[in-house]
This record gives sequence, C-alpha cells and structure tokens, in this order.
Amino acid sequence: MAKKLVAYFSASGVTRGAAQKLAKKEGAEIFEIRPVQPYTREDLDWTDKKSRSTIEMQDKSSRVAIAEKVSDMDQYDEIFLGFPIWWGVAPHIINSFLEQYDLAGKTISPFATSGGSGYGRSNKELEPSAPGAKFNPGRML
Repeated sequence: MAKKLVAYFSASGVTRGAAQKLAKKEGAEIFEIRPVQPYTREDLDWTDKKSRSTIEMQDKSSRVAIAEKVSDMDQYDEIFLGFPIWWGVAPHIINSFLEQYDLAGKTISPFATSGGSGYGRSNKELEPSAPGAKFNPGRML
C-alpha cells in the first residue's frame, strides 16, 4: 500500500484544520511546514506594500527558510501539499519545501484554502520546484 504524507503550511490555522481532516481521511502522516522566522500579523498584512509577505510574493525567486525537514521523504509515494492562496498562487515557502527533496516519481496532490481568491496558477508556479513529480490538479478545501 502506498504511504501518504500531508505536508502543509498554515499562516492563520485554516489550512492546518483542513490538513488534519485530510490526513485522518487518507490515513496519512502529517507534517507542518514552518518558517524559521514565524510570520507576524504585520508580516501578513497584504495591504502593506512593505510587509514581509508582500515583498516575498513580489519576487518569484524569493525563498523562505524552513525550520525542519521531513526525516525520510523517500518512504512516501503521495504527498498532499496544503497551503493558503497568497496573491493568486501558493506562498513561496511551498517552493522552498519542494526544492529540499528529490520528488521525481512521486505524486503531489495540492490543496489550498483562501479567503476569497481561487487556486489560480499555483501548480504552474510549483511544478518547476519538483522536477519529475506528477502533479494532480489542485483543489480548494
């Protein structure tokens, strides 16, 4: 039987709740993607052009340092990848997460939460960070 992992980033707790439900439903292990430097409320103020998240999302090459790695990514066949939608795409911490591993041959099933925008072009922005992985269509939870 294929081993599954639900890996997620949650800025406000909404994506965490969705990830926990999905992990239970799929019988998957769960891993929280956490930045080395946690986001503050001010960092997440999308109306402030000088906020950390705004600056990160304006630069497609920006990457966010992650606090921990999955100890044995090789054991997983499918990765459910959860995140909030920021500026119409996945936050760059998700690219940082994917780029830490060789995910060739693995299936990545993205899911997202959002306060108002759709899934957008998230897969298109994520696929180059996981060469050789198969991406399922993203879905909103």
